[in-house]
Order: sequence, then structure tokens, then C-alpha cells
Amino acid sequence: MNPDQHPRRSVLAGVLAAGATALVGAPAEAASARPADLDGRKPTVVLVHGAFADASGFNGTITLLHKAGFPVIAPANPLRDAAGDAAYLSSVLDTITGPVILAAHSYGGVVITNAARGHTGVKALVYLGAFAPDEGESALQLAQRFPGSELGSALLARPYPLPGGAQGTDGYIDPEKFRAVFAADLPASETRLMAATQRPGSVEGLGGPSGTPAWRTIPSWYLIPTEDRVIPPAAQRFMAGRAGSTVTEVRSSHVVMISHPHAAADVIKAAYLATRSKAHR
Repeated sequence: MNPDQHPRRSVLAGVLAAGATALVGAPAEAASARPADLDGRKPTVVLVHGAFADASGFNGTITLLHKAGFPVIAPANPLRDAAGDAAYLSSVLDTITGPVILAAHSYGGVVITNAARGHTGVKALVYLGAFAPDEGESALQLAQRFPGSELGSALLARPYPLPGGAQGTDGYIDPEKFRAVFAADLPASETRLMAATQRPGSVEGLGGPSGTPAWRTIPSWYLIPTEDRVIPPAAQRFMAGRAGSTVTEVRSSHVVMISHPHAAADVIKAAYLATRSKAHR
């Protein structure tokens, strides 16, 4: 028998050919977190991290959301400038079919507040120890508006080159202060790794003015970590009240989605339940 005519090889070849055809012929959005509402499934949850962290900080929350049947995507936030970061996230939202719940931590709140504008698929905004700025405000201004933030004295500045010969400035949290300021309720062995792998936030991004806030037209939820030493809880209560957010508080450090993933997931689920009828329109 010709090897090419062997029954098992023929079956395998057929499977591979079919798979290749499916990959080549699939529309671009099929590779993204697409399921949302077209067939009755839950909306896509898009999680946006802030400075001094990355998307892996949502791992515990993502695990719980997956168990509850939510498709999730947690893109990398560029952390370069507020307008540019929001434009990047907006381009990610363009690839998702169906309703979306947009959730963020820390500086990521600035990003979702701006990126959600014009996206009718975004049904809810969820702020997890995050900034919810009004027009013209920056993350740095809001953090300093109320007493209690220890971030400023913990930052280390490192310059980096910009196109055209200009120079930007990245802020890192001093590894010696990282746990106390950023994640005091996590084990020291974990925070040492987090400090070593932290992604810096540019001063241009943290100090950049926000645009017209999406929370004026999109319902919002707010999880406030009451032991936050980056964004004072008083600042978060102020922002949540101004936005008309549904508020939950939990005793937690700034990284509430890591130390209390159930609380983070529960707020996202609550946002889904409250907006479910709108999500299915």
C-alpha cells in the first residue's frame, strides 16, 4: 500500500487540512474574546491593569470569572500616556463582538474612563481600587487630593528616550518600600517577585489629564480597599460618589484583585446581573 494511502494517515491529513482551513478562513474577531451575547452567553470581561503591575495580577480573579462562565481578556496596558493608553484599549474593544464589562485596577481606571467612550457594547465600568477621574484630572492629582497616599515618597525615577530626542520619566516603586506601600497584605516572598518584575508608570501617563468620563453615561461599580496606601480610600469614596457608583468596601491593600479575588469577581458579577437586560439587547 502507498504510504499516502494509509487509512490512519489519510484521516490525520484530513483533520490537519480542515484545521488549517478553519484558521485561515476565520474572521479576525474569532481569535479574540468574542462570545459575549450572540448566543446567550455572558458578556466579555475586559480587565485593565495599572502601573507597577501587569495583567497577571488578575489571575485569581480570572480563574473565578472563568468558573462562572465569563470570557475574559486582560490586555497589556502600555503605561505610556493617558490618551495613548486609552486609544490602545479602545482598539482592543473594537475587536470584541457583543457586550463588555470593563474593569480596571489603579491607573487602569483612567484608561477605561476614557477608552469606553463611544463603545456602545460597554455595559458597565468596574473600578477595583482604581482612579475614576473627571475631565481634566490626572491620577497624580487625585492621589494627592486626600491625605494617606505613600506612593510619592516611594517612587524611583528612571529616564527613558522618546522619539525625536526628547526624554520621558518612568516611575518605579522602591523595592524596599514596595510591600508596605503597594501590597502589605501579601506574603513578602510574593511581593519581592512583584517588585522585581514591576512595570513602571510614566510620569506623563500618571500626570496626563483625563477626557470626558465614560462614567457619566455608563453605570459603574466600585470596590474600595480600605487599607490602600496608594490611592487613599477617602479619594476613592469621593470618586465613587461623584460617579454614582455602586460601592463595596473590603479590608485590603491596594492590590485588592490579588489579595481578595473573590471580592473583585463578585463586584464584576454584580455589575453583570444589574445590567444583564441591557446586555442582551
